[in-house]
Amino acid sequence: MLRLPAGRAEEADGAEGGTSMRAGLGQAWRGLRLLLSARSGPCSGAGRRRRRLALPLCSGLSTMARCGTEPRGRPHSPEYRLYFKNAEGKYISPFHDIPLLAGSKEDKEVPAKRSKTNGSEVVFNMVVEVPRWSNAKMEIATKEPLNPIKQDIKRGKLRYVANIFPHKGYIWNYGALPQTWEDPRHKDKDTGCCGDNDPIDVCEIGTKVHSPGEIIQVKVLGVLALIDEGETDWKIIAISVDDPEAQKIHDIDDVKKHKPGYLEATAEWFRLYKVPDDKPENQFAFNGEFKDKDFAVEIIKSTHEYWKALLHKKADGGAIKCTNVLVHDSPFCCSEEDARLIVQSAPPPASGDSVSAEVDVWHFLNK
Repeated sequence: MLRLPAGRAEEADGAEGGTSMRAGLGQAWRGLRLLLSARSGPCSGAGRRRRRLALPLCSGLSTMARCGTEPRGRPHSPEYRLYFKNAEGKYISPFHDIPLLAGSKEDKEVPAKRSKTNGSEVVFNMVVEVPRWSNAKMEIATKEPLNPIKQDIKRGKLRYVANIFPHKGYIWNYGALPQTWEDPRHKDKDTGCCGDNDPIDVCEIGTKVHSPGEIIQVKVLGVLALIDEGETDWKIIAISVDDPEAQKIHDIDDVKKHKPGYLEATAEWFRLYKVPDDKPENQFAFNGEFKDKDFAVEIIKSTHEYWKALLHKKADGGAIKCTNVLVHDSPFCCSEEDARLIVQSAPPPASGDSVSAEVDVWHFLNK
């Protein structure tokens, strides 16, 4: 597992890694330590103590890229669900069974003891929930067994984000990092607000429009601290490692350089997206400043720790369903047969309903 005790760095476990694993670390290990090693001062004005991932690394593509999905119910209806399968055809939870770090072997240990790096950068798995330019607010169903993707419902209606001129729908591929959880009982010392009870959100800013349920490998660039109805709702900024521009974008300043206006549009989008629903504008911590990659990685590590506590009954998740198939030391681990029965209990696939006409409406706001 990832070993991330607060404020303290650990060494790799020699008993588990062994001599052969240590021999394969090489430059990737040095690059990871360079990125995540503890610094003598606070990070990016945040005052957070640095922790580092004490992890051996492996090369090669993640098997999560070969994950599949299985739709159930009618698309564009309240009953629609998108369940996940791993490369072996086992039904899994995208919240709990997909490793946080890319390159892990999800059928062995979750979180696995291996990670993939892209040069000196750690690569994470991202679960795509919403493709860029679309409006349906699709999300991991944290309160359902196996956590399929579903469309959010508000006031009895399917939820679509409004088009606020000049934007159309979501302006990035939107999704979440698996094996993370923003603890609603933990008040962040920087934002002064508790977590929003969800996996940490990701805005993937690459060129390709991805599909719901895709598992893509991303490198983290920075983070925005949204305060949404009094809750801390971190927004990780990332880019797919396969994107044509990934080799020249490594941190939040590179986004400003190579994609001018994108971060400003992102902050505006999150500030205003609930206004058409007669809600007030959202606020931000740090005066709306995007924090850098190192700060973002620290946030990810802390939310991974909260997730581990959740999966081992060391934190109260309330109505959250922790059913999983691959986290074998979790009391919530179920059998493959139990997972199959969960999926089969959902309505069978059917033809979809028409999409609401509201996805074509443009809202013009005084900004």
